Amino acid sequence: MPDAAFGSQYHIPVLLPEMLELMQVHPEATLIDCTAGDGGHVLGFLRAAGPQSRVLALDRDAEAIRRARRRLEALALDHQITWVQTEFAALQQVAQERGFAPVDNVLADLGFSSHQVDTAERGFSFRLNGPLDMRMDRGRCLTAADVVNGWTEEELAALLLNQGEEPHARRIARALVQHRPFAHTRQLARAIETAVPPRAYRRLHPATRTFQALRMVVNDELRQLTAVLPQAVELLTPGGRLCVISFHSLEDGAVKRFLRARSRRVAVNKYRSAPPRTRSVPALAILGGGVIRPSRAEQAANPRSRSARLRAARKPT
Repeated sequence: MPDAAFGSQYHIPVLLPEMLELMQVHPEATLIDCTAGDGGHVLGFLRAAGPQSRVLALDRDAEAIRRARRRLEALALDHQITWVQTEFAALQQVAQERGFAPVDNVLADLGFSSHQVDTAERGFSFRLNGPLDMRMDRGRCLTAADVVNGWTEEELAALLLNQGEEPHARRIARALVQHRPFAHTRQLARAIETAVPPRAYRRLHPATRTFQALRMVVNDELRQLTAVLPQAVELLTPGGRLCVISFHSLEDGAVKRFLRARSRRVAVNKYRSAPPRTRSVPALAILGGGVIRPSRAEQAANPRSRSARLRAARKPT
C-alpha cells in the first residue's frame, strides 16, 4: 500500500510482494529480518500479518536502526518489533536470547541501502566524494582505506578477482599500489579509470567491481552469509520459510549452492558414536521455481532493483 512510509526518503524494499507470497503470513506469524535497513520489508510484513505478529529486526548499522525505529514508531508499529544491532552471523544466539526460537520466517536482504550509498561520508559510492570508509558497522576497525593503502599488490589482485569478479584485477591492483595513498572515493575511482581501457567497460563503471570487493571484505560479507544460512534453517519452525535476496553472482551462487545441497534428502547419524544407526532428514523444499527476479514494472520504478535475486525454501513439516 503506497504511502509516505514508502516515500523517497527511505530505501525502497525490493521484491516485497513476491517475498510476502512465499512467507508464512498469518495473525501470529513471526519474522527475523537479518538486515532490516530502513524497515521496508518489516513494514510490509507487519501490515500483511496483522497486530499480533512479531519481528526481530537485526542490522549492523546503528544509523539504519535509528532511522527504521523512527519510521515504525511514527506508524505505531514499533511495539511489535525487537531491534538489535548485530552482525547476522550471530543470528541463532540473538534469536534464542530474544525469544524468537523457533520462528516462522527468516529474511536476509544482502544489498546495502539507498541511504548508505547516497550518503557521501559513508564512502560506499564512487559517484560521490567521501572518505574511503565502507563500514556498515562503524564500530569495526577495518576500512576501505586500510585495504587499498596497506595490502600488497598480490593481495589486492586476489581480492578484486575473488570478491569483485574483476577481469582486470591485476592491472587495477598495480595502479592502486603506484598511486596510493588514497583518502577519498573519487580519488580512488579516477585511479581505476586510468588503469582500465575505456573500451573494456560499456554499461558498467570501471570502479564498480573494485568498490564491490572492498565493501565485501570490509564487512566480511561472504563469511557472514555462509554462517547465517544454516543457523536460519535451524531456527525455522516446521514449514517455516527462508528468503534471501542477493544482488551479485557471488552471493546468489552461495545461496543457490546451500539451498540445493539442503534440498536433497540425506541420512545423518542419530548417535555420533554409532555411525550405522542413522535417520533420514527431510530436505528443504525450494520455492518459487528457484530464482525470482523483479518485474519490469518494479525495475522501471526502482532501477536499483534490477540485479536483485530472491531465493526461498520451506523447512519440512
